[in-house]
Amino acid sequence: MDDSPLAAASAAASSPILELRGVSKKFGHVQALLDADFALLHGEIMALVGDNGAGKSTLIKVIAGAHQPDAGEVRIDGHAVQLPNPRAATALGIATVYQDLALVDQRSIAANLFLGREPTRGLTVDHRRMAAEAEETLAKLRIRIPSVHTLVGNLSGGQRQAVAIGRAMAQNSRIVILDEPTAALGVEQQQFVLELVMQLKAAGHAIVLISHNLAHVFAVADRITVMRAGRRVGVRRKSGTNNEEIIGMIVGAQLH
Repeated sequence: MDDSPLAAASAAASSPILELRGVSKKFGHVQALLDADFALLHGEIMALVGDNGAGKSTLIKVIAGAHQPDAGEVRIDGHAVQLPNPRAATALGIATVYQDLALVDQRSIAANLFLGREPTRGLTVDHRRMAAEAEETLAKLRIRIPSVHTLVGNLSGGQRQAVAIGRAMAQNSRIVILDEPTAALGVEQQQFVLELVMQLKAAGHAIVLISHNLAHVFAVADRITVMRAGRRVGVRRKSGTNNEEIIGMIVGAQLH
């Protein structure tokens, strides 16, 4: 038996940081998730793909604490956890960047990065510290924005996505969920955001990437989880699959 630090690190990296086991969720007569499984390893980018109604949104909202499952369990580092609300998920190091980004256009980049978590000095917000920490966060992601005092409403789509991703990083999150981060962006801004995703991975975050764009999935993901009709129908390593197989799994086609 190898008890070396290298072996221990390798074992930790190959074990899930996040795991869902047999999770089900029903909304009235609609079965959104049915006995669904999911696993995210330390330091990987796991793409989550599937057609509309496959259960992707419900799955990530369970992870984010926005929905509570009717059955099954969520595990962090091998331990079952309760996620009764988004605050509980945040406390466990889970950050979710939804497609609408939830940014406040009339506030600065720095203010958006620390929205609801503003550093204080006495009874007032410490704006100097907030600006300095915002600059440090953007620098770690190699995001070049002229000033953290710029209003978010004046930013491009790619820059807004960068601020939302920066906020997830500033929360000291270990797990980052990105919901369609390249949707509605131009080609150049899409590439910028994909590079940000790789920067998040390089910074040690484990990432769940929801995307309908398989070219983007194959550009950055390590593994791909496919969902259909509320279930996980397969997991593939990027290096061992291709577009045709993934599309076949999404639509339920048998490829020959």
